[in-house]
Amino acid sequence: MGVTTQRILLAGATGLVGRLTLRALLAESGFTGIVLAPVRRDLDAGDSRLVAVRTDLGKPGAEAAIVDAIGRQAPAQLDAFVSCLGTTLRAAGSREAFIAVDRDLVLRLAQLAFDHGARHAVLMSSVGASRQSGNFYLRVKGEVEDAMARIGFARLDIIQPGLLIGAREQRRPAEAIAQSLVPLADRALFGKLARFRSIDAKRVARAILVLLGRSDPGEFKHEFSSIQELVK
Repeated sequence: MGVTTQRILLAGATGLVGRLTLRALLAESGFTGIVLAPVRRDLDAGDSRLVAVRTDLGKPGAEAAIVDAIGRQAPAQLDAFVSCLGTTLRAAGSREAFIAVDRDLVLRLAQLAFDHGARHAVLMSSVGASRQSGNFYLRVKGEVEDAMARIGFARLDIIQPGLLIGAREQRRPAEAIAQSLVPLADRALFGKLARFRSIDAKRVARAILVLLGRSDPGEFKHEFSSIQELVK
């Protein structure tokens, strides 16, 4: 695993994919790097490789706390940025609040990571993301993808899964209903539509670990088949 000694800023460590990514990283005995995870509540991991930065990312001073945590590492810089941040319009309460998290916060943290040495970024996005989309959610995701590409990372991996299968700490009723219908829906998705198939969040988290071990430069997008290929 090429991620052995990396210093990683992981945003969204308490969400579905972020939590699984963190767990997978810490389960790797060969991983001797550091994961800095900005969180609003304690992460009871009991692992010296995890630096939980207690801060509210939505309030002033949050980024200063992260920078301080980076400065306490040796060397005081990052190697990679992973964003698993994401909310829903319903949870956010308004389009403006949704944009503040899914676009603005992601880009602020990405820029912070880049400014502190990170040259590899892995972004959790969504299948169908495009700034030209008529769908608000997909349009915002597309705007984030385009803006991330302009920051200057030597390598940018954009993961574009369909419906994520897994248990969230925060209940999402609509998503729970969708998950129950997945077996029937997935059977109808083949050919060009296969990219919209659901996928186990554990496989997405594992794919992130694989991608963190890649170093060849460029921008890479990963949909259903690519994600499955990564974790074979």
